[in-house]
Amino acid sequence: MSFKPIKITVLDVVIVLAIATVGGYTAYRLNTNIHYHWRWDIMFQYLFHKNPDTGRWTPNLLMQGFFTTLRLSVWAMLLATIIGAVVGFFRVSPSRFKRMTGRTFVELIRNTPPLVLIFIFYYFIGDQIMPLLGLDHMTHRASPATQHILSSLLAPPRFLTAFVSATITLAVVEAAYIAEIVRAGIQSVEKGQIEASYALGLSWRQQMQFIVLPQAVQTVLPALAGQFISTIKDSAIVSVISIPELCFQGMELVSATYLTFECWITIAGLYLILTLSLSIVVERIEIMMKKKSSHIGRM
Repeated sequence: MSFKPIKITVLDVVIVLAIATVGGYTAYRLNTNIHYHWRWDIMFQYLFHKNPDTGRWTPNLLMQGFFTTLRLSVWAMLLATIIGAVVGFFRVSPSRFKRMTGRTFVELIRNTPPLVLIFIFYYFIGDQIMPLLGLDHMTHRASPATQHILSSLLAPPRFLTAFVSATITLAVVEAAYIAEIVRAGIQSVEKGQIEASYALGLSWRQQMQFIVLPQAVQTVLPALAGQFISTIKDSAIVSVISIPELCFQGMELVSATYLTFECWITIAGLYLILTLSLSIVVERIEIMMKKKSSHIGRM
């Protein structure tokens, strides 16, 4: 396997110098004009702390928020994928009613600020749905083992209502964009193939299952990965309803310690770890799918 040499252009050098200049000037302003005192030496204790009873390192405020953000993003994306796929199929359905329903959902959600939706879902679900289902009552009466499982998979019982509200809100918001991704992926398949499958007597469902979806998956996968990354970043907005995710924990820590830049730079790094890891995984999946499709094409 041969590797092509990396070609560095003048534009690359200019961009690197510009970034270095901005970074150096920012550091100079912080040290001379603002007289900011960096305290990176104490930041690790807000990531992990040693339990004096067991002697083990356990997650502290920022890492607890990190794991909450991860759980919130995963559940929201799973739910958003299901909703978005259904709405996406509605958008290309032969039924006019389903097409109009799908379009109404997409246009309504995409043209409403997510912050407004968060408050609507939070107060509606928290005040109406949760008492009706009795979820809070069942959670608080559950055994310690059950509460531990709920805390590990979702959130501690006292935050469960807000967590569910935030998850549904993020899922609905992201589903509107996933629906358009699914619609575009389906419509990217050549009409000639669909017409040929129709001539062979395949139903619409069979066309989707055997002809359209296998090809559309490769098209929508990079966009879905980008939407998952967007979900991780958008999850920061749920801090307004006091969910202890990464940004909320960061704001609490900044107000208590005044380590403004250290906290937010650390939080940015944690978000970067999440998003870059996902990008690498999706890139590997794309490469595997391309190899598989090229292998099938040579058969």
